[in-house]
This record gives sequence, structure tokens and C-alpha cells, in this order.
Amino acid sequence: MLATNTKKVRSSETELKDRLVAVNRVTKVTKGGRAFTFSAIVVVGDEKGVVGYGLGKAKEVTDAIAKGIDDAKKNLVKVPVSKTTVPHEQVGKFGGSTVFLKPAAPGTGVIAGGAMRAVLESVGIHDVLAKSKGSSNPHNVVKATIDALSNMRDAIAVAQQRSVKLSKVFNG
Repeated sequence: MLATNTKKVRSSETELKDRLVAVNRVTKVTKGGRAFTFSAIVVVGDEKGVVGYGLGKAKEVTDAIAKGIDDAKKNLVKVPVSKTTVPHEQVGKFGGSTVFLKPAAPGTGVIAGGAMRAVLESVGIHDVLAKSKGSSNPHNVVKATIDALSNMRDAIAVAQQRSVKLSKVFNG
């Protein structure tokens, strides 16, 4: 569901910071007793417009987190950031989750809940108003947020796409 204008980024180019969004314990009942495994969803970003998410599964929490980080580094996307906020309003959808992102004035902060906050802070957005609707499943909320961010376009990209000058984009 990624936009066509989204550019994939190599993880070796940037210094990435990881954020753990959620850890889930899964129990499998066997004749020998209960077998526990863990799944972890992780968001990585350089706080300069690059973000990715990953899912890791393992028998230990630390191993699941490490696998999630490795998976996230394979799914990096470049996001336009306008000063400290998003360029325009955008809706993102994935599964049962819908997220709404709206630019905010400097000093507002990140007004968003758990999974969305992790993604927005990893991108490097410091001022945004956000709303999550529908399912609150962290996996779907993270994917819907990245869908919304990947569909964002800055003024320069709009001008290039329309084959007009940058001033014409703002003046109509």
C-alpha cells in the first residue's frame, strides 16, 4: 500500500534509532506443557525523515526485538517533513485501522497515542495533531501511520509532478 512517489532508503546510509512499540506473548499448548514465544513490533528512524517498521518473533524477548529491528531496516521509507510538522493533512488506512494526521503550529508537540507516537517521533516530526480511528491493534496502527506518511508530498514534489514553478503551487 505504499505510494508510488515513496523512495526506499538503505539502512547503511543513516544512523537509526529504534523504538519498541509492542511485545506480545503467544502460548502454544502441547502435551509437554505450555510453550511461550514472543512477537515484537519495532519502529526505526533517523529522526530526519526516514522510518521503517518490522516484526520479530522468537522464544526470547530480546531475540524477537533484535529480529524486529533487522526487519525494520529492510522496510525504510523517506517521508517529507516540513520544518517540524507534516506538510498537509493526510489519512492512512491499513486493515481495520484509520489514522488522521494534521499539521500543527511549532510548540504543539506530538498529540498522538502509543503506536502512532513511536512512528511520528522516529520520523522526526515534533508538532502534529493525530487521531486513530477503528482498530487500536498496534500492528495495524503502525502500518496505517506509515501509509499516511508515505502518501505525503511536499511543495517541491507537487510542483515537479504538475510541471509548474514552485510559486504557482502556492498561488493557485
